[in-house]
Amino acid sequence: QVQLMESGGGSAQAGGSLRLSCQVSSYGGRDHFCVAWFRQTPGKPRVGVAFIDNHPSHGYDDEVRGRFTISQDADIVTLQMRSLKPGDTGIYSCALVRESCYSWWLRDASKFEFWGLGTQVSVSS
Repeated sequence: QVQLMESGGGSAQAGGSLRLSCQVSSYGGRDHFCVAWFRQTPGKPRVGVAFIDNHPSHGYDDEVRGRFTISQDADIVTLQMRSLKPGDTGIYSCALVRESCYSWWLRDASKFEFWGLGTQVSVSS
């Protein structure tokens, strides 16, 4: 059974760094998987910021490219966030789908089958 659990959220000042981790209980037992990080803020839809799959390949939203790095080590998917901005504030959730990702899937949260509960990130100016 696929279960995802996020950790590492918190508060930072603009320009600072945070590292988020997603503990993955199972990648679903199929040939391919993709794990992504999404951000949600009140009144707005979820926005995908980064994904990684088992090709391996990865992709980023334009707003975070060059500042965020996604990586995978066994059952942990990490999102390293640097040069944080107040606009990065939100609840970050990791999500998994049991197939390879396309970059445009960052704009379609419905593509992902399994979700963690999320962790809060707050960036002050």
